[in-house]
Amino acid sequence: MTDTILELQNLKKYFNVPAGELHAVDGVTVKIRKGETLGVVGESGCGKSTLGRVVLHLLDNTDGKIIYNGEDITKVDRKKLTELRHKQQLIFQDPFSSLNPRMTIYQQLAEPLLIRGEKRGAEMDKKIYDMMDTVGLARRLVNTYPHELDGGRRQRIGIGRALIMDPEFIVCDEPVSALDVSIQAQIINLLLDIQEKKQLTYIFITHDLSVVRFISTNIMVMYLGQMVEYASTEELFNHTYHPYTRALLSAVPIPDVNREVNRIHLQGEVTSPINPKKACRFASRCMYATDKCRNEEPELQEIAPGHVVRCHFPLMD
Repeated sequence: MTDTILELQNLKKYFNVPAGELHAVDGVTVKIRKGETLGVVGESGCGKSTLGRVVLHLLDNTDGKIIYNGEDITKVDRKKLTELRHKQQLIFQDPFSSLNPRMTIYQQLAEPLLIRGEKRGAEMDKKIYDMMDTVGLARRLVNTYPHELDGGRRQRIGIGRALIMDPEFIVCDEPVSALDVSIQAQIINLLLDIQEKKQLTYIFITHDLSVVRFISTNIMVMYLGQMVEYASTEELFNHTYHPYTRALLSAVPIPDVNREVNRIHLQGEVTSPINPKKACRFASRCMYATDKCRNEEPELQEIAPGHVVRCHFPLMD
């Protein structure tokens, strides 16, 4: 039996807009094994969050397949979707707008259980208090409202709300981007501890490569809806072949004022994701682009075992 929990096969999501079709996710193929974390990185607007929402059926896909635990769940009925909701959860980016301002911590954590059909009582109380302990919320805060809490505690509520359904797969949609750096570290450590205890599988969406390096098993780099590079975390940071990935890595802050860093400053216009032509979508900003890049779409190619790149002329070490 395979240990692959999720497989995406040529997954696409297009939106109809007045000018044509916006290619938000365009042909993503990837596998995630149980207990691992796939980090998804890229600039704002590259399709990271849309990918996560399509995987969870919050958005319908345009084409491709979603295979979950060996079962094709691309198109599911309401009954099957309800079953999936118990196994798959989402942690939102904004820990304030994703919470109901009129609900206390107790009510926020109880709501998923009530929707599932559980009854109020001592058993539910125990589940909620145990979950508060798990995510690091003091029990004395059980009747407080979101506006009374700081960002870190609000995000812990969001994490607890996802975990209380006892899922096996969670999409973390930039869960620390709205938090201070010191709080980010606490939340990331919390997610890692919970993952180890419960053997959870994550898709961790972020634009911060220093964060994704710490938490991810494998990393997928996206650019304008496409996967442009994929490898294990160690492999990607040691051997980077796509010009866009190198530019992202060069932007990671280095905590040493005396160390010189060769920053790559991208020039040129960003290609429109609406009706993109058959060409490299990064060509307009790539210093290495040739006529072939501007007129032919590159295919994914395996440069090293498990390391794939979408580039006509990968930057070899």
